[in-house]
Amino acid sequence: MANTDRTNNSGPGIVAVLILAVMVSAAAPALAGSDEPAAPSATDGSDQDQVSDPLEPVNRVTSDFNRVFRTVIADPLVMGYQAITPDPLEHAITNFASNLTEPATAVSSLLQGDTSNAGHALGRFLVNITIGMGGVSDQAAALGVAQRREDLGQTAGAAGAGSGAHIVLPFFGPTNVRDITGDILTSLVNPLHPAISAVNAGTAYAENHDQLSTLTSTAIDPYIVERDAYEQNREYRINNGSATTSDIPDFDEDTNTTNPVEQPYTKGH
Repeated sequence: MANTDRTNNSGPGIVAVLILAVMVSAAAPALAGSDEPAAPSATDGSDQDQVSDPLEPVNRVTSDFNRVFRTVIADPLVMGYQAITPDPLEHAITNFASNLTEPATAVSSLLQGDTSNAGHALGRFLVNITIGMGGVSDQAAALGVAQRREDLGQTAGAAGAGSGAHIVLPFFGPTNVRDITGDILTSLVNPLHPAISAVNAGTAYAENHDQLSTLTSTAIDPYIVERDAYEQNREYRINNGSATTSDIPDFDEDTNTTNPVEQPYTKGH
């Protein structure tokens, strides 16, 4: 789907971005790949029986808390951040954080037998840290090498693992047993993973703020919309873009408008 205008900050700005990541909470479907087609959307309860949600009563309370947090704290930060941050600086930080996800993408792709995307990810990383001045410029995109993120949650899903119970975390929002396990394992190998994900998620939230607000404010049941949007988005990415549902904005960490090139969704090619 679309891709990124993104983020930067200096000093207090970086703190703001990290807080923005937290507020990705129940609004942003998933954190993953870039330059991907539009992800599927959820409708009010249409896929309810397809989602394992034994924790729904607790999840609803947490989701309500997250929405209040976004309204009272996150959204004002977003508006202030967008008002004071120069676009070139936003792009630089966005590109830098996005480039740091490439090693994880390379490993996850290899585990799926997708040597093509693994090579793309490794190549993007090396190009961007060299001629891309440490990653602040997405020179790999300029050379036609598009980004498609993969993570261990997607790897497990591609191997046939079910999503497990849906979970809503305070501040951080929707996930499920499979995806949070993948994030924990990645963090054990790379302690910077939470911070990298936070920056990417925060910038994506800032960029898609209006769409996210519309998504939930017009919903009869915002919790169902947020839950199904997340789960459908993850299935969409696990299947590399195979979906039949309607479009929803891609709220992932990696939407680089500076990189219009899209790479085919085929594993192992």
